[in-house]
Amino acid sequence: FGLACSIDAGTYVATIAEVKVDPANGKVKVLRIVCAQDMGIVVNPDGAKMQIEGGITMGLGYALTEELRFRGGEILDRNFDTYNIPRFSWVPRIETVLVKNDDLAPQGGGEPSITTIGAVLANAVSDATGVRIFRLPMTAERIRQAIVAKNASGTSAATK
Repeated sequence: FGLACSIDAGTYVATIAEVKVDPANGKVKVLRIVCAQDMGIVVNPDGAKMQIEGGITMGLGYALTEELRFRGGEILDRNFDTYNIPRFSWVPRIETVLVKNDDLAPQGGGEPSITTIGAVLANAVSDATGVRIFRLPMTAERIRQAIVAKNASGTSAATK
């Protein structure tokens, strides 16, 4: 499990994630994400929840798979066959909580939910494996290498 909090665009965000990590290959399966936002008066609750869910989905890609590879000044990833964006088949159950705060004018809606995803997943991966990953995306290969290094040294390892 991981927890992360942030403030963005006037919105307070708290996110919890549950993950499962396969130590043999480093693959992360995100099982569940719960995100609470205090974003002031919520004019359209269904629209706000959809914005939060969309931000979380984008954040999953940024945190786990979306990496541009370069060779010198050349971009190697020119299409979606090598640039891995989130697929509906691996998006976890997402639960949203809208904190009632009618004393505050409407604040940011979708973007704030992205801000916690890297940290919440890194914290959950650390809880599951005992390794800290400090570079995004946390690809399966980076996680696997950190687990191998930890097992070889017998101490907690971190990768950058």
